[in-house]
Amino acid sequence: MSIPHLFRCPISLDIFTDPVTLCTGQTYDRPCIERWLAAGHRTCPVTMQPLGDATALVPNRTLRHLIERWLSTDQHHNHHLPEPAAPAAEAEADAEEPSLAALKRCLQQPDAAGAGKAKVGALKKVMTLASESDVGRACMVQLGFLPVLLQLVFHAPAAPPSERRGGEAAVVEELALQCALGLMPSSAASPQLGCLNVLKSEASLASLVALLERGRGRTRAGLCRLLEAVATAAATRELALVVAASPRVWQALLPLLRHDGPAPTPAPPHDAHAASDAAVRAVAAICASEPARGGAIHHGAVGALLGHLSWAASGKCASGGCAGAVPSALAAVEALAASEAGRMAVARAPGGTRALVRHVFMMNSSNDGSEHAVAALLAVCRESRAARSEAAGAGVVTLLLLLLQSQCGARAKAKARSLLKLLKSM
Repeated sequence: MSIPHLFRCPISLDIFTDPVTLCTGQTYDRPCIERWLAAGHRTCPVTMQPLGDATALVPNRTLRHLIERWLSTDQHHNHHLPEPAAPAAEAEADAEEPSLAALKRCLQQPDAAGAGKAKVGALKKVMTLASESDVGRACMVQLGFLPVLLQLVFHAPAAPPSERRGGEAAVVEELALQCALGLMPSSAASPQLGCLNVLKSEASLASLVALLERGRGRTRAGLCRLLEAVATAAATRELALVVAASPRVWQALLPLLRHDGPAPTPAPPHDAHAASDAAVRAVAAICASEPARGGAIHHGAVGALLGHLSWAASGKCASGGCAGAVPSALAAVEALAASEAGRMAVARAPGGTRALVRHVFMMNSSNDGSEHAVAALLAVCRESRAARSEAAGAGVVTLLLLLLQSQCGARAKAKARSLLKLLKSM
């Protein structure tokens, strides 16, 4: 097994023996950084930030522990050891001092009496390690935790919570999902996101749909974040098309855009808002791909997005924090309105044009989505006299003039002028 790059000192490029951290946040092997400082240098070797008198070296005990655990794991892989201990003895040893290998082994054990409780404990340790240490998170990704976690989430079509073993399976699924989200790379170009292709399986996709329909608010929000990653990652382009073409996915996803959407059990308002906003972002990410837009329009994405925008403009989300998803919803409507079918869907949606008008300029927001709202209106009003009349009746001219006097960008102002010119020709 090769040495993870995070276990190498940036000066010597060898594995750390005594990792210490400078005030800049960079970690070095103690002998190397001491030689650097003894030579009269007063800068951080990696960042070149001046250190001044702040040359204290703080032991990085978390990294040291991870390296020791990794070395123990590596030794097990590269040396012939006696036959493994009996499962009970092995579990007892792992419980005393769990290594990454022990945690992964626990998560991979088959379902049996007591396995669920052990998995819950292991997942909580994974979550703690991922939240407290960037190095720990990177190590778990490199050691293949992501596919294991996703397997726990999508192992089979989910049964209703009332049919699960005391709710234990639901807890495992939710914790595994949160752990997977915590380990997922932030870069869409990361090859590690290829593990999401597990959803190409019919059974896994059915499990995702069932969890979207019956999961708790936090679980639904997490699944929407996974769908957003699928739609944007380079390693899941084929899967993104499969998801976009699935009627079952759309039937489970679009109802979540409503903050009053169906829920298996009463959910706290914050969870409902989080699920709704995450669903908006997932839909917007899917609609960013042109091949996916036809399916989105066919399955009712336009009406669902406009309904979300109407709700957001009503003022009911003032305490719910839903405004963050509004620019994504407007961007999605603009993307869908680029096609004739999308423009017709906006024009025919009851109150659809009025919903867009209300987001052209809003006094209580940053107007981040104004450009998308104006662009969508411009596309629809060019082809629909009824949409032009509805927009004018909703006061779009006044809002456009206010937008032109605001600090919005040049592109938004150019589109606003084009829309004003179009309305003037009525």
